[in-house]
Amino acid sequence: MSGIAVLGSTGSVGASTLDVVARHRDRYHVHTLAARSDHRRLLAQCIAHRPRLAILEDTQAAQELGAALRASGLPTRVESGRTALVDAVRDAEVEVVMAAIVGAAGLPSTIAAASAGKRVLLANKESLVVGGALLVSAARKAGATLIPIDSEHNAIFQCMPTGTSAGVPAAGVRRILLTASGGPFLRMPRAEMARVTPDEACAHPRWRMGRKISVDSATLMNKGLELIEACVLFGMEPRQVEVVVHPQSIVHSMVEYVDGSVLAQLGNPDMRTPIAHALGWPDRIASGVESLDLVAAARLDFEAPDVERFPALRLARSVSEAGGTSPAVLNAANEIAVAAFLAGRLGFAGIPAIIEAVLDRHQCRQVDDLQDVLAADRWARQEAESMMTRAAVAGT
Repeated sequence: MSGIAVLGSTGSVGASTLDVVARHRDRYHVHTLAARSDHRRLLAQCIAHRPRLAILEDTQAAQELGAALRASGLPTRVESGRTALVDAVRDAEVEVVMAAIVGAAGLPSTIAAASAGKRVLLANKESLVVGGALLVSAARKAGATLIPIDSEHNAIFQCMPTGTSAGVPAAGVRRILLTASGGPFLRMPRAEMARVTPDEACAHPRWRMGRKISVDSATLMNKGLELIEACVLFGMEPRQVEVVVHPQSIVHSMVEYVDGSVLAQLGNPDMRTPIAHALGWPDRIASGVESLDLVAAARLDFEAPDVERFPALRLARSVSEAGGTSPAVLNAANEIAVAAFLAGRLGFAGIPAIIEAVLDRHQCRQVDDLQDVLAADRWARQEAESMMTRAAVAGT
């Protein structure tokens, strides 16, 4: 049985991972569950899956969990802090790491898992966006396996030639067609988008996700980050990755070959499909997802994205071309802007505006190590917060 660490277990991807794992208890056992602060939900997961270790970033929440576990009579050990995450993924009993911590906070533990030679299931897209070159290099040196969990990148992985290596262009591939649902505001006039609320932005028409990633989907920044991710993971130039809006979310992405063939991966919009694929690879295991009924689906539509209404795509493509510290700055500014929007401090249209303003002030530098990335991340967060504070003061 393979020991698995699920980092970000209380989120939607983490919960779906545990659902798949529970269907294959003869193949996997849960070694570590980790979350930020939701000790109540993590307690329920510990009772159901009996991990050896539970980690919460928040110290107070970890104390609450420890007391509850002792009262329940479970032997699960509890630790807190990000250092505990790094130590956990290095444990010899952990063979598979689900990296599903949202944001740049997941980068150190993801790189640690790759450096330890684990099979890393990449649901934390920021690890590739912010520190992609470092992650791919660490995986190569340690012989780790990187398998993407994003439905789009997992689809691309499935359509790539056998033996494709992370960061290495596959022979015979002309381009990647990265599909996007278009989010909840696909048809909304640009003038109305400035007035949308956080709840409206989080009401995704196809996927059930956390609030931060739901907002990213509404701005199409999620697709911009995925464009950067695809370039890093599959060794492609930005010009070789095309975003295509596909509202039905049935074709999860496509790969075009030089002979004109286009391979696509289709399936119902359920994260358990890519999770099961990555867990079982190179075998196929049951996911619990219903079979796709193409007759009921009836039609598959595709269209080009409107980069005027969704400038996040334009920003992400320019950042992908620039490379260096620019992706880390884009990601950090986006995280700050989205958090401000969700808190009611910033309008929806202000999200890409803040990101672009931060990028305009950024002097792109080469990335040599993790500290370069973290420094760029800190600068961008401070700059974004400072800009919003100045704007708020000017508006009073």
